[in-house]
Amino acid sequence: MNDRFLFLLGSTRRGGNTEQLARLAASSLPKDVEVRFLALSDLPLPPFFDLRHEKGLGHLPLSGNAARLAEETLWATDLVIAAPTYWYSLPAQVKLYLDHFSGFLRVQSLDFKARMKGKRMWAITVNADDPSESGASDLLVATLERTAAYLGMDFRGALVGHGNRPGEVLGDERAVLFARRFFEPLRE
Repeated sequence: MNDRFLFLLGSTRRGGNTEQLARLAASSLPKDVEVRFLALSDLPLPPFFDLRHEKGLGHLPLSGNAARLAEETLWATDLVIAAPTYWYSLPAQVKLYLDHFSGFLRVQSLDFKARMKGKRMWAITVNADDPSESGASDLLVATLERTAAYLGMDFRGALVGHGNRPGEVLGDERAVLFARRFFEPLRE
């Protein structure tokens, strides 16, 4: 089975710094790897309602974009969350996507947790903080790392770049260099 990479773009800006860094990293993947990019802004999700304790309900049936995202997520061998750091954490639409995992877990026919086990998760983010200061993206990375652990996924690390205005991340030499070899552990 070939590796299948799903890049979920969590920015509200097209072609922003995080997407540029993600596409640069993706360009180094072997040619036999299937790659899909999906912008969460193109697939808006409804608010998530936790119905676990509602008698006889448990979850709302999956439909629309939630069903599509569940299907795409399960298709992937590698889930790459490419999201800018907003206020030291995930953008709202990425957090909402992760909230919907709680619903996916309750759809017996999906067998979501068992099917996610063993897949790989990667993080790509860009923040506007001074590059000499570290830690601005720590909460974002920790959220994804814990999510992966809960689902039995292999968290493969984070590519963190710095930039504010569109295109500035390409001036972050360290991030650009790392992007070109970010997926090398895939070959190990």
